[in-house]
Amino acid sequence: MSTSLESPNVSAGAADSAIASAGRRLASVDIVRGAVMVLMAIDHVRVFSGVPAGGPTLGIFFTRWITNFCAPAFIFLAGTSAFLYGRRHADLSRFLLIRGLWLVLLELTVVRVGWTFNLQFSTYLLAGVLWAIGWCMVLMAELVRLPVAAVGYGGVAVIALHNAIMPALAPLLPAPVRAVLYTAFTDPPLGPLVVLYSIVPWIGVMAAGYGFGRLLTLEPARRDRLCYAIGGVSILLFLVLRGFNLYGDPRPWTSGRFPAPIAFINTTKYPASLSFLLMTLGPTIALMPSLERARGVVARWLTVFGRVPFFFYLLHIPLIHALAVAVSLARQGQASPWLFTNHPMANPPPPDGYTWSLGLLYLVWAMAIAILYVACRWFAGLKARRTEVWLRFL
Repeated sequence: MSTSLESPNVSAGAADSAIASAGRRLASVDIVRGAVMVLMAIDHVRVFSGVPAGGPTLGIFFTRWITNFCAPAFIFLAGTSAFLYGRRHADLSRFLLIRGLWLVLLELTVVRVGWTFNLQFSTYLLAGVLWAIGWCMVLMAELVRLPVAAVGYGGVAVIALHNAIMPALAPLLPAPVRAVLYTAFTDPPLGPLVVLYSIVPWIGVMAAGYGFGRLLTLEPARRDRLCYAIGGVSILLFLVLRGFNLYGDPRPWTSGRFPAPIAFINTTKYPASLSFLLMTLGPTIALMPSLERARGVVARWLTVFGRVPFFFYLLHIPLIHALAVAVSLARQGQASPWLFTNHPMANPPPPDGYTWSLGLLYLVWAMAIAILYVACRWFAGLKARRTEVWLRFL
């Protein structure tokens, strides 16, 4: 092919032109999604590093804590993207149904193999973030038939009220329904299925994001004022509710193993509490006006990732896993059998001498991001140049 004779700079320029030609997009949405992908990769490198999730050092705590912004922002903006898709296409409901079921299937097959590098499906299946997004999209396929305001405000109601309603309702439900709907991994596994992300409150987050999509279509000055107001009120509400232990998190910060300032931001993620969602979504929304005007190298890099987030997701887990195998070969002269167990929820503790330093963890993360940038840039250019239906699903 003639493209094989082009210099790297020419090829890079062509890719940039193709990406730019995709039409006007909301820069803030792409940048936030890109940042989510990059931060998420830190925690997934941590899984294969053997470093524990929550401590005992501040460095380890914040390595995990910063990634808490990923799921809320990504699921919220998945709802926003659904709204924006519906403005350009008449098949929104059908698209959400098919895409949702597709995500669930990939979670239980391709993603599961990427996590484990084994084929022992009968002993372990993971219902992770794609599982939750998929089922929320299936529900949204019906919800989007309602007025946008009804969907958006309904989502806000789920976010606000689930900490009051669901703990009382959940014990009345059969265990499988309870686990999938709300209690997630606090219940025993459903056979081989370990449910990590529940449907509630994430369906509320996606529905609220869908309503937020209308706000993003307003004229810029009004849009920015509303983003600042929503984000600021969310942050203030978090500080008040969490500070006085009024409501929104079943784990008070005034007691526990962490010092008070750390415990204050150590909110409950499984299932996601109101405090957790206010703490993460508030700053995300408040930053969006500034990100809409962001320029420079970092913004361009994050935009590349944010335009193909699902492609990034499918690729990053097996890539990180393969890099962990390479690290094991370099450090120990063999691929540790621990790397082929049922990560990330049913694996045993790492063997003695395996656990990485934080420096090595971040070095492998940086390597993974560099490799993923090249792949995502290529795929973003492909999506910008071509219009095949299958590209909508990656």
